[in-house]
Amino acid sequence: MRGYTTGRRFLRARQSAVASYHSRRRALPIFRLDERLVFPRPELAESDGLLAVGGDLSPHRLLLGYSVGVFPWYSDGQPILWHSPDPRFVLEAKKAHVPRSLDKRIRRGEYEIRYDTAFADVVRACAATPRPHQSGTWIGDDMVVAYGKLHELGYAHSIEAWQDGALVGGLYGVSLGSAFFGESMFAHAPDASKVAFVTMIERLVSWEIDLVDCQVRTDHLARFGAEDWPRPRFLTALESALDAPTRRGSWAL
Repeated sequence: MRGYTTGRRFLRARQSAVASYHSRRRALPIFRLDERLVFPRPELAESDGLLAVGGDLSPHRLLLGYSVGVFPWYSDGQPILWHSPDPRFVLEAKKAHVPRSLDKRIRRGEYEIRYDTAFADVVRACAATPRPHQSGTWIGDDMVVAYGKLHELGYAHSIEAWQDGALVGGLYGVSLGSAFFGESMFAHAPDASKVAFVTMIERLVSWEIDLVDCQVRTDHLARFGAEDWPRPRFLTALESALDAPTRRGSWAL
């Protein structure tokens, strides 16, 4: 998930992608997308993970991108940049580790966890929450609109932590087959997003959704057991995950 605590490796990856884009502005990119719904093979991505430039954020293109291991990641003033990093940061839901202190907080019931009741608010909070060593956000208005459409279609979901009637943390992502692609998290109260994340993992396990794509490494998710996978391993697991039916529609209880 690209929008939580920013580890050094995360920052290097982002800075490398931005530098790579700017270095190519005077020449045509290696892969420029047009109106056709097609992506280059992920194995052709640059060393920083950058695969293609352009296209759009239509639901069909986003879903196609996720299904082949590609996601959009860019800043204001850039065209849409599509990435397929190698290695890929992945959590197997069944193997997730919950720190003891966090488990105690969860059992105390400090937060009420809801699903899909405030999707747009979660996305905007992820965009607006300041993050260490990171200026600005990659979640621009176009991303908010695009993922809102995916939510309306039943593919994108929010997991929310509420306290005394206020939204204090959460995350959102995309679900396809037995895979969940985490996009971003935020917390305005202690461990609120972590509680939402762990609660979501427990539900994913019960639904046999085991592949959680965290995209790029963060120290935060490494503590839960996420690992770097070589791209071929991730793509093979993704292909298998897409054989399962998608739990489409609202996840609200």
